[in-house]
Amino acid sequence: MLNFYGEYDVIVCGGGTSGVSAALASARAGAKTLLIERVGQLGGQMNFSGPPGFSFAWLYNARQELVVGGIAKEIYDLMLAERHAMEEHHPRWRAGYQFNYIDPDWFGMYIYQLLAEAGCEFMLHSLVTEVVREGDAVKGVICEHPGGRSMILGKVVIDCTGEGEVCYQAGAETDKLPKDQLEPATVAFTCDGVDWDKFMEYFMSHLDEFDFNHIYDPYINMDEDQIREYIRENAKSIKDIGEVMGFVSLHEKAMQVGEWHNYSGVGFFIMPREGGKIQAHFQHSSQVGHADCTDVRDITRVEIEAREQDEIAYKFFKKYVPGFENIYITRVCPEARIRETRRVVGDYILQAEDVADARKFDDVIGKSAFPSGPKHVLPSDANTTNGTLTVAAIARHPKDGGSNDIPYRCLVVKGLDNILVAGKAISTDRPSHNRFLQQTFVTGQAAGCAAAICAKKGITPRQLEASVGELQELLLKQGAILYGTH
Repeated sequence: MLNFYGEYDVIVCGGGTSGVSAALASARAGAKTLLIERVGQLGGQMNFSGPPGFSFAWLYNARQELVVGGIAKEIYDLMLAERHAMEEHHPRWRAGYQFNYIDPDWFGMYIYQLLAEAGCEFMLHSLVTEVVREGDAVKGVICEHPGGRSMILGKVVIDCTGEGEVCYQAGAETDKLPKDQLEPATVAFTCDGVDWDKFMEYFMSHLDEFDFNHIYDPYINMDEDQIREYIRENAKSIKDIGEVMGFVSLHEKAMQVGEWHNYSGVGFFIMPREGGKIQAHFQHSSQVGHADCTDVRDITRVEIEAREQDEIAYKFFKKYVPGFENIYITRVCPEARIRETRRVVGDYILQAEDVADARKFDDVIGKSAFPSGPKHVLPSDANTTNGTLTVAAIARHPKDGGSNDIPYRCLVVKGLDNILVAGKAISTDRPSHNRFLQQTFVTGQAAGCAAAICAKKGITPRQLEASVGELQELLLKQGAILYGTH
């Protein structure tokens, strides 16, 4: 039986980082807003399938100009004020890739409070299974949940599912590579019990064993030897390092005796907890490739194989890495972190050249300092390549240490009305895929503001393209950064 649930100004489908930003922005703009989420926890990649090790990284460009404000910066500042985040670190060698680590579980509690205070309504444990469409106009969605099926109507629908699921169901044009070319998925886990003093003694005396090139930005003009020297002179604790990748000789030793799997390198991030405690967070220790996570068979395989790889990684660290002898698992993420599936085709497709040229757009709704390009893909002969990953494109950082604008048209779905897309499925080419956390906050907030304006004025998101200044004014009032940076 299909029940009628209600009618809203704005329906946000998906309660991950883009979804909570969209719902919060919409509700604060005065729209009657419903946030639909298929599980009971809001936060997505921040705290359900994550966090990604870099948390609120890339809020700044390589010039140390703040380029991401708005809801993303507000939440980080709140977490810091409540002592559930580490202070920003801006070592020269990390350029724009500074790290602002938070406690993900406290984020998962605060986000409900922020949304409720804004007047947002929730519909949890509800999966969007159908789209209500009249001609080219999306009029609402149908959900399945405990108790049956419900239809919800809305003036504007925002797809924040991450996989462009609602747009896909509505018949939107999407772009998705064959599964052997997609980035692998992972299941992250966290450990306590690390003797950080012992580990840092090992780390500082084996710096040549660790990789720092993966966060290199040409603007800072430092090679790996200079970065290592900087670390020798400046690093006092693991908090000054944040992310550790390498362990070359330990990795090779374990591979020779079958105590490391062939699907990833060795490394970890850090996670702050109350009272200054630091835990080790393993984001890349499992990599399941050749999987299309929009296919139930593949995503099921991902969940199983990733956990098998995580067990191997856990045992490796406990046996081989100084300081990790007494670790124990405190957290295994409930589901896989999916890096790449569909991208929705919008009225504009952000290009790698736009990123590399640090291009500015008249319809800017936010900024990103993240490079375009590098995509790691598991090779077909992974069993014999010691975890070697092929890179689908070279990194192209925004020129002069700057940032590129994200245009509003990337959120407007080509060929459909009354629907916007936010988060990692927005309209980009493959190298410019906007899947990273700070980008999803930015596009979510913009979509929420745009939807609220459209609902109030009785226009479509496409019609708003002609009067985008009103959207930009609202975003600025909500703290977004649109102008004044490289």
